[in-house]
Parts: sequence; C-alpha cells; structure tokens
Amino acid sequence: PHLAACSVNALEFHRELYDYTPSGPVNLFLEDFSDFGHGGATTVPTNFINIGIAPFSYVYDTIPAIDRMFWMANHEMAHIVTMDQAAGRDLIFRRLFGGKVEPVATHPESILYNYLTNPRWNAPRWYHEGIAVFLETWMSGGLGRVLGAYDEMVFRTKIRDDTYFYDVVGLESEGTTIDFQVGVNAYLYGTRFMSYMALQYGPEKLIEWTARRPGSAPYFTDQFERVYGTSLQEAWDEWIEWERQWQERNLEALGENPITEFQPLSTTPLGSVSRAFLDRDRGKIYVGVRSTGQLARILALDLETGETEPLAEVQGAALFYVTSLAHDETGDRLFFTTDNYGWRDLWVLDLETGQRRRLMKDARIGDLAFDPSTRSLWGVRHFNGISTLVRIPEPWEEWNQVYSWPYGKDAYDIDVAPDGSLVTGSLAEIDGSQSLIALEVEDLLEGTYEPTTLFDFEVSSPSNFVFSPDGRYLYGSSTYSGVSNVYRWDFQEDDMDILTNAETGYFRPVPYSEEEVVAFRYTGDGLTPGLVPNRALDTVGAIQFLGNAIVDRHPIVEEWQVEPPRRREPETTAPYATLENIQFNTIYPVVEGYKDSAAAGVHLDLSDPLNLSGLELTVSWSPDDELEDDERLHARALFHHWSWEVTGTYNRADFYDLFGPTETSRRGYSLGVGYSKTLVYDEPRRWSLNAEVEGWGDLETLPDAQNVRAGTDELVDVGLTLEYENVQRSLGAVEAEEEGIRWSLFAGGRYAQSETFPRIHSELDVGWQLPLDHSSLWIRTSAGGAFGDAEDPFSNFFFGAFGNNYVDHRRAKRYRDYYSFPGVEINEIGGRTYGKLMAEWTLPPVRFRHVGWPGFYLTWARTALFSTVLGTDPDDDALSETFYDVGIQIDLKLVLFSNLRSTLSLGYARAWDEDDRSSDEV
Repeated sequence: PHLAACSVNALEFHRELYDYTPSGPVNLFLEDFSDFGHGGATTVPTNFINIGIAPFSYVYDTIPAIDRMFWMANHEMAHIVTMDQAAGRDLIFRRLFGGKVEPVATHPESILYNYLTNPRWNAPRWYHEGIAVFLETWMSGGLGRVLGAYDEMVFRTKIRDDTYFYDVVGLESEGTTIDFQVGVNAYLYGTRFMSYMALQYGPEKLIEWTARRPGSAPYFTDQFERVYGTSLQEAWDEWIEWERQWQERNLEALGENPITEFQPLSTTPLGSVSRAFLDRDRGKIYVGVRSTGQLARILALDLETGETEPLAEVQGAALFYVTSLAHDETGDRLFFTTDNYGWRDLWVLDLETGQRRRLMKDARIGDLAFDPSTRSLWGVRHFNGISTLVRIPEPWEEWNQVYSWPYGKDAYDIDVAPDGSLVTGSLAEIDGSQSLIALEVEDLLEGTYEPTTLFDFEVSSPSNFVFSPDGRYLYGSSTYSGVSNVYRWDFQEDDMDILTNAETGYFRPVPYSEEEVVAFRYTGDGLTPGLVPNRALDTVGAIQFLGNAIVDRHPIVEEWQVEPPRRREPETTAPYATLENIQFNTIYPVVEGYKDSAAAGVHLDLSDPLNLSGLELTVSWSPDDELEDDERLHARALFHHWSWEVTGTYNRADFYDLFGPTETSRRGYSLGVGYSKTLVYDEPRRWSLNAEVEGWGDLETLPDAQNVRAGTDELVDVGLTLEYENVQRSLGAVEAEEEGIRWSLFAGGRYAQSETFPRIHSELDVGWQLPLDHSSLWIRTSAGGAFGDAEDPFSNFFFGAFGNNYVDHRRAKRYRDYYSFPGVEINEIGGRTYGKLMAEWTLPPVRFRHVGWPGFYLTWARTALFSTVLGTDPDDDALSETFYDVGIQIDLKLVLFSNLRSTLSLGYARAWDEDDRSSDEV
C-alpha cells in the first residue's frame, strides 16, 4: 500500500511537470528475489516497473538512505514518463500497430516499428538514468545523487589525475565496460551532464529536452539541438571544460589545509574492495576484490612487497562491496558471502589449508562481524524488506534472530568489540538521517533494544566503522565533510576525530599501529591500499556541490519537492491470474522466407503484463506461382504459460531464410508441446530439465537437417534434456562465459514408418580464465549414438558448416554447437555414432572508444581461434571416418538506436579428412 501511494504521488507530479498522459496502466511488480533493493522500468510493450523491496546497500554513499519506496517510485516513474510520452507520428503508429511494438529477434522489422511507436525508449542509458536521478533528487528535497559526495569525488579525481573523459559515444561503447564501476558510469556521467545543463540553461529547458510534447523531435539528439541550438557533442565538450574548472576550484579549496600523506601498499589499484582485515603474524591484509578482466577473489596483500595472492573466488560478487568478510584470527579462517546479488550464502575459508566450505545456503545474511570472546558470528539479515540483527553461534550453521528493525530503519556495517560487550553499526532512518550506534550485547540477548547514538552523521553514511584491537577506538569513513575521510571515535573521550584531509576519498580503514592506519584511497581505476597518519586534524577542506549551485541559480527546483504520501490501503486485492490478464499488445506486418520465396504477413502478440502467459501468432502468404498451392500459406503459433509451451506450424516460414544458407522453413504441419523446469537455481550453478514432443505431417526434409530427405511424411520427435551449468564472467566481460563448466544429456527418439529410432548424446564444456584479461581457454566435447539402420536418416547425426545465416538471430558463435563443423557443407557429415573434441581460445577484446554516432556505433571486436576433431561411426570399421578443422571468427559488436545490440561476424575455417581431402568455408 505504501509503494502504491508513493507511485500515484510520483505519477501525479510527473503528469503535471511533463504534461503527460499515460498510454495505459503502470504495472508495479514487487519481489524479494535479491538481498538488496533495486528497481527497473520499461514501457514496451506495456508500462511496467519492477521493485526489489530489500534494503539498499549504502556503501560509499552511492545511494541516499531515504525511504526507498518513495525514492524508487520517484526514480522509476520518471523512466515511465520520459519513455512513454508520445506525440505526432508516435501516436499515429501506436494506433496503426495497436500499441508499442517490442523489438524481437524473430521479426527484426519490429526494430523499426519500435522506434516509430516509442522513439524515446531508444536512447542510451546515461540519458534515461541522468534525468531520473536529476528529478529524484529534487523530488526528495535535495537528498539524492545530484548532491552526492561520491559523484563529486569521481569527477574531482578525474581532474586531479588528468584521466580520460568519455564522450557521448565512448561512454556507452567503452566507458561502461573497462572501468571498475562499469554500468554505474551511465548514472555518473548522465547525472552530471544533465545537472550541468540545468545549471547553465535552467531546469525548464532540461524538461523540454526530455519531454516528448507536440512539436518535439522524436529522437533525443534531434530534440537536444532543437532546444539548445547546438549539437549534443558540442555541449558535452563544454561540460567537460566546465567540469575541469569546477573541480580545480574544489581541489584548491581542499589544498588550503595540508593534504594527508599517503604511503601506497600496492603498485596498482585493486578495483572495488570489501572490508579488510590485518593478519599481524603473516604481515598480510585480507580483502575481497573485484576489478575488470579477472574474476572476483579474496586476496592476501603482503604489506612488505605489495604482492597479492588469490585465496578464493567469490561467486556472485557485488559491484562495490564485493563480499561480506569477517576474520576469525584465532581459528585462522575467513567467513565470506557469495550470491551477493541474490540470496546470500555463508562460506568459511581455512587460511591454513585453503579449503572452503559452505555453512548456510540462502541465509541472506551479510555485514558480518566475528566475536572472538564467544566465537560467534554476527550479521544483518534481509528478508521481506526488513533488516534483522542475527547471531550465529559456532559451528555457524544456524542463525538466531536478535532484533528486527521496523520498515524505514536499516542497519549495516556492524562490528563487535574485542571483549564481546558491544555491537556497533550504522543506522539509516526513513528521513535520510544516519548515525553511528552502539548496543550492549548483554541487553540484546535478554531482548532489550536500547541503542546509544555515538555520533549523528546527519545525511552522510558512517561507513565501515571497526574496533581497534584494544577496543578503545572505532575507525571508519564518512562524507560528513563533503569528502570521504577517515574518522576515529574515542570511547574514553566520547568524541569523534577526523584523521585525513583527502583530495579524492578514503574508505575501509583498518587499525594498523598507534602511528598509522591502513586506508583505501579512491582512484579512477579502483581503490588503492596505503598508510595514513593516525593523528587527529583540527580542520579539513570543504568543497562546493554542483547541486547547491543549481539551487542557488535556479530555486525553482525547490518547488519540485514531493511530500511522502500517507499510507493507504489498496482498493482491491486478489490473486494474480496470468490467463485472466492476457491482453492485446500489438499487430504489425512482417516478411518471411520460405524455400526460395518471400512471404508477406502479419504478427500478433498478446500477453499478461508479467509475460508469464502469452500468445504469438504469425500468418503470411507467398505470391510465388512456382510453389504448390498448398504451400503458399504459412502460419506459426506459440502459446506459453509458465513452464509450458505449445507450438503449431503450417508450412513454417522464417525471416532469416531470406538470407541463407541455413534454412529452417519446412513444408508440412506440426504440433509440439514443451516443458521446462529449473531444478536447482543457485547462481551461477543451475540444473534444468527440458522435455518436448512434436509431431509432423506432410514432411519433406528432417526438421533438424535441411539437406536430408525425410523418406516419410509423418514423424514424431520426443526428447528429454538435462542440463547443468556453473560458469562465471569477470567485470566488463564481452563473453557470457569466461570460466566454468557446462554439461548436458539428451535422450529421446523418433517414431516414423512404424519404427522407433532411439538416440542419446551428451556435451561437456570446460573453460579456464587465462592471465590475460577477458581471455579464456575452453575444451568442448560431445558424443552420441543412435540406433537403427545406418542408411536410415533417422539413425544418424548430421554435421557441417558454421551454421550461421548471412543475417541471423541465433547466437553468433554457432561453431560451438555440437552439430556444427566449420569448413564443410551443411549436413555433409553423418554417422550413427560420433565423438567430437574442440579446443577454443578466446582472445582479449579490442574496444572502440569512438567509432560511430550516438544512434549507431561499435563497442568491441573479439577474436576466437578453434580447432576440432570429429570421429563418426568409430564402432564400425567399414563406416568409420575422422575429420579435422581449424578456424577463426572475429565478432564485432554493434549498437543500433542506443540499446539494440547486434553482432557482425567474420569467420573462416578449413577442414580435411584422414585422406587429406580438404575444403574451406567463409
């Protein structure tokens, strides 16, 4: 009810500001699938907002700690308005196609229709997030990222270190992939640029640019020129020059007081880091690290040499905090969390043996702290949007609830005193205020919650405050002064001291000695560990915030504040029924290929708002007189409902058959039923089961082998596939898989001509990440066997070719499919039994900083080298054959209309057999 009220509130504000009328209802979907809150919005084909209700992660002050339902409603509703608002031809095409067309790969004509019906959906992420963050800040009374210390730090550091500023194209093509902050750069750059434009030209013009009112231009860059009288790139260049001057003044202001000396402990930045722990006996620091190019790991950093040793991979690492880490010094072990974007698991790592073991699955506990006095582990659990303080006694396999805060209060970054008497932590209130608190453990365990506020940080986060070994001090960081500095709370003096005057920012302090503290300094490439003096300062420098300058020059933004609504009950409640909520989405013309002919038709799409149930229907007609009369009509229907899928075809046609050589169109009719079930979902580990039965009539060629005559016009296919995968990718990867294992087992058969033809085959892929960033070595294997007469097509597997069409929608790397064999013709090789082995090396990608325009550009090129050996009928000396190939494929990633990604692939392979007969393929 509270979110519903906040959403109505936000919608009414945006309706007035943008003169906006929604094209239809705004569907809100609440879920608790992740341990940290998140939101998302789309307007295609319907207006839809997804809300993850869990508390946010306030690490590094990257998100304001206000009421998250109010904040997300303001932010996500801004996306709905700026994408859904329509005028002029948008409205004409929406009426023509019955709604907003979603771009789908099976019908690429939908790309054009999507642009015609919803042009502002086709804008880069920095544009969408920039305006949403700008509006969210003022709707919250200035509590937002336009006035965020983290944003100021990022750009202040760029000027200080004279690092590269991405332009409009380079930000999306390279900046969101090679930087350790990846996609967050879209928020950073977008918010900053839009804030600059608001400062220089007024917030009203910013709204005029992002609105799709009558008379406005459909595409966002054209509208920019219409409003500001200059190109987007020219304005972007002006902003960068202004940013330089702005941050130079801030750096001068900080330099009015002595800048803290920093002694680096590592020659290279580490990327994002977790809480760190000092092992005095070994002279090492343990810390979780996540950077681009390599998988997230827990590292041991040698304080003498600066060298790092990987201790364990962190599956499902978080972007900024990586993992929740705790150290049991006496037991010589580390506790850490995995699945940090899902439901967190708790693990333990033995530092002596290197062995790791999972203690609890889906515990949803983080912010770990170890109590050496009782050997218990403390943490904060997120469940149903509530933060709960929990205690996990040895052997750390069960947790006990200690205290649950009411909605609107979130606790994080806890620690336990060395003597076990106190639990301290940061507490965020619903109004955005935050404080450092202390709790008596004895009272907590007796059921009494009486927190002591040690220090009120107002709207800044008290981050990662940890005890000194003697229990006298707490060391942490905060942006309380406008810059993230190291603070020290003294329990004896009941006082807070500031220890650093940073130019960039210090985070994650670790007590080291009476004279020094380990801290992590922010750089553009990530956080760098080093030593800073353990000495209180009298004064530190202050900076100017861009957001304050906007308020001073354009006080109208103060009028944009939206008061949080009163809680209200929904008008009606009922279970959500997918079938009852199926609605008409769109209908539009399509073109398809059938054999050597073209066909014209229409595509109809219906679904419920969550797309859990839906129907797609395509009907087309071939005008080609050379086709038989009963082959000129084509139809295909697909109905899905949860895990079930029913398909039916009549003379199946396919758009991509217009661009051979691979053809999927087939004469005849078919009816199939499929069922898919995820058996185990524990990312990145997943088990799934797929079952399918399909019957064919009036068939000419095999459904899966276009060049093989069926020999019968009726066929029934039955198959059951069991799949397992456990693959990972590093930050900024271009491949979906860089390391791990995939395995599948298919068992099924065909029934034709009153005979049954069983078959079975299996695939196993194993990959290793190489020391080169984003480079992997994979060994891919497959083997199978069929039963029946060797001369019968139903008893054979068929192989050949890359498998790609010249224009295609299936995956670009088709050479990885078990039936592919680049270098020979499609279906050229056949056998009842087979074995296949491929070695593949994917080279690091080449990234393009600026190749193209905002609406069409290249992002990267990736090269893979592969070699395959295929043996058919090894169990029959008379039929046995062996084939070999070597090949190369270069993939170039292209982006159209800012967010539609395509691939241009160039491949070559040469194949030969044991008799040295050879052929090649491009």
